[in-house]
Amino acid sequence: MFKTVLMIEKALSDADVELVTTLHGEEKVSFVVLMQPRGKQDELLRALDDVALGHLDKAVHEHEDQGDPAAVATESLEHSLRHLRQAGAEATGEVVQDGPLDRLKEIVETSRADEVLVLTSPHFVEEFFHRDWASKARHKVGVPVLKLFASDS
Repeated sequence: MFKTVLMIEKALSDADVELVTTLHGEEKVSFVVLMQPRGKQDELLRALDDVALGHLDKAVHEHEDQGDPAAVATESLEHSLRHLRQAGAEATGEVVQDGPLDRLKEIVETSRADEVLVLTSPHFVEEFFHRDWASKARHKVGVPVLKLFASDS
């Protein structure tokens, strides 16, 4: 069985689940999902990304209240785990508020993961300066790190 640590920042869509569960063909996959919601500290970067992508409406409405961030993250994680399991994968996970890369390293070591998948929306400013999760993770963990873009649906 292939062991994957999957870092996400929002609930997985059906397209995302299909993408991550079929990367290794017919081989069974086990996931440890780390849900790291984007916080208030990232609002400026998200607004710049939205402008760069031409999503001006998102940039304008970014500050609107989305509800309790912890509750949204927990619900998104549960949704994602349920859909991974329905696709035939083993899946466990947790919400990570602080120190996501340190927690990632711990999980990779304790689960003896084969790889890390970072599934996020495009973050052009962070990626340009190599400050995105995948770039940082490559320097932290001793397994391959693959960055994938999440579906917009």
